Amino acid sequence: MAGVAPITVSRAINRPELVTKDTLDHVREVIARSGYVPNLLAGGLASKRSRLVAAIVPTIGNSIFAEAVECLTDRLGEAGYKVLLGLSGYPASREDELLATVLSRRPDAVFLTGITHSPQSRQRLLAAKIPVVETWDLTPTPIDMLVGFSHEKLGRAVAAYLIGKGYRRLGLVWASDERAAVRRRGFEEAAAERGVTDIQVAILPAPGNLKLGREGLAKLLEGPQRPDAVFCSSDALAQGVLTEAQARGLSVPGDLAIMGFGDLEFAPYTYPALSTVRIDRQAIGRLSAEAMLARFEDKPVEKIVDIGFEIVEREST
Repeated sequence: MAGVAPITVSRAINRPELVTKDTLDHVREVIARSGYVPNLLAGGLASKRSRLVAAIVPTIGNSIFAEAVECLTDRLGEAGYKVLLGLSGYPASREDELLATVLSRRPDAVFLTGITHSPQSRQRLLAAKIPVVETWDLTPTPIDMLVGFSHEKLGRAVAAYLIGKGYRRLGLVWASDERAAVRRRGFEEAAAERGVTDIQVAILPAPGNLKLGREGLAKLLEGPQRPDAVFCSSDALAQGVLTEAQARGLSVPGDLAIMGFGDLEFAPYTYPALSTVRIDRQAIGRLSAEAMLARFEDKPVEKIVDIGFEIVEREST
């Protein structure tokens, strides 16, 4: 029907990277017109591959994770793989349940958020004998491969930055998740090394949002010492802190400096523009996909990739 050999059609479906773009476009057009749905299970039995990659993230309501998954999906799609997405939320127990479910679908690889997993989940992943990429954190002992950055170093860098700007009465508006906790610890340790120990903290449920950010600043302002700078565990919380500060007539950064995390799309466009920490989330998705694809072909892969971070100074500090 496609006017090409059956083996070429098979390659276009299962190994599109082996087919020229013109042939691939032609085969896909014919498939779309005919309504044909390839039996990937049958192809998987023959090749021992499902052509599926499982990606587990806490949420896609926050674009910091959504953009990474989108880049992962795009890069894997170029090689004929589809992404099966699972949302774990923030309780660790949810990841256990989700991993058991997705591994039963026999994915060819798994993309995970973070490095903290239960012993049961680690054992399941090791037993699966498939590529596993942990992301959004660093450890010298990943399950398999790792693409991320150091939350501790990031927290330390922000403390050094704010204190270097002359701010001494520091506050934290913080979501209660494990990676943010490591970031907070780095921040507090670096601040203490510089003589700043009385840090006001408002802990909020994860994930953070504008409403919780407003509530967080309100809590800090009820404390014994009004902060002159607030570091937030996400840009969404920082946007809420900014809104609450303006509602109370506080000048930003004159009365209160505000620092976010993530450099989300809106950060340059708040008023004043939000200082934050930029993470190359697209690189996390792309490099994770490339690591998986290399492993599928038994090519050498860098086990740990540290993408780093960048403090982005704008008007709010």
